Amino acid sequence: MGCPKLFLAPMEGVGSRPFRKALATIGGFDEASTEFLRVPCNAHVPSLAKKYDPHDTFPIPQAAQIMGSVPHLMAEMTATLIKRGAPRVDLNCGCPSNTVTGRGAGSSLLRTPQLLYEITKAMADVALASKIPVTVKLRSGFHDTSLFADNLLAAQEGGAAFVTLHPRTKLDGYKPPADWSLIAKAKKILKIPLVGNGDIKSPQDVARMLEMTGCDAIMIGRGAVIDPWIFHKTKAHFGCAYIPQNWEDTENYIRSFFNFHIQCPVRTQINQLKQLASFLFQYTPRLMELKAQILTYRDQDPKQFLEHLISIYHSGLSNTLISQNY
Repeated sequence: MGCPKLFLAPMEGVGSRPFRKALATIGGFDEASTEFLRVPCNAHVPSLAKKYDPHDTFPIPQAAQIMGSVPHLMAEMTATLIKRGAPRVDLNCGCPSNTVTGRGAGSSLLRTPQLLYEITKAMADVALASKIPVTVKLRSGFHDTSLFADNLLAAQEGGAAFVTLHPRTKLDGYKPPADWSLIAKAKKILKIPLVGNGDIKSPQDVARMLEMTGCDAIMIGRGAVIDPWIFHKTKAHFGCAYIPQNWEDTENYIRSFFNFHIQCPVRTQINQLKQLASFLFQYTPRLMELKAQILTYRDQDPKQFLEHLISIYHSGLSNTLISQNY
């Protein structure tokens, strides 16, 4: 079995542009995606679309994900993003934030399959001439999974090129575990390709999801923040070309993440590094033990904090790297 296509998931907050740009220095994934671009009912689409830069993760393609509830505005946004070079436009039907769902967007669309269909069709129709795929990322439901099949079919019949399923409901939030049996169920319902997403933290998880669900590709989110080498490790697991994990590139990744925040206020620079570290230090039990040294750090000099973080992280990783012969 060859290596499945590997997507970096769109993630609000932690999956910011600096994170995507930094992770692209390590690479290994086949396509990235922006965090959602919100298209409100009073949107000025040309201004909103300027936030999208298809070259953020160059040479890895970067799709644009959009979120909204007004079909004609979502269609206009799709067309504008395609003109800006988007290789794919994705509809967000998964964000569980109450702020988002209270405005009828994100996972709230899962309550109204007809509207989900209308938005998908509006987006797919304007993308048809350019042959740029429109896709849909959704959860298994809002309150429950009673409309699970209806939502999948709404996306398919609306013209989605593929669907990505995160098998938790809106009310589940991010509580483990993700119900992979729903991905297997979705695979039986759909005629278009299905991308599996949720609780992927290792190459072994990738292999298990493929075996258990029959999905066509894999999307990894927080697992890639915890272990930025997960895509290369997955390719190695499946016998595909990969770059072996090494400390120099790992350090460069952390420094790149910092440098992409260098114009931010001092407090923002430190907070962003702490957010990154809160994930990185989940990678091994030893790093978990050292995590408090980073999150309670009080120095106000971002560059000194960066050096402190790198030193502690390297120390915590050293035994793992040696044992894996990296």
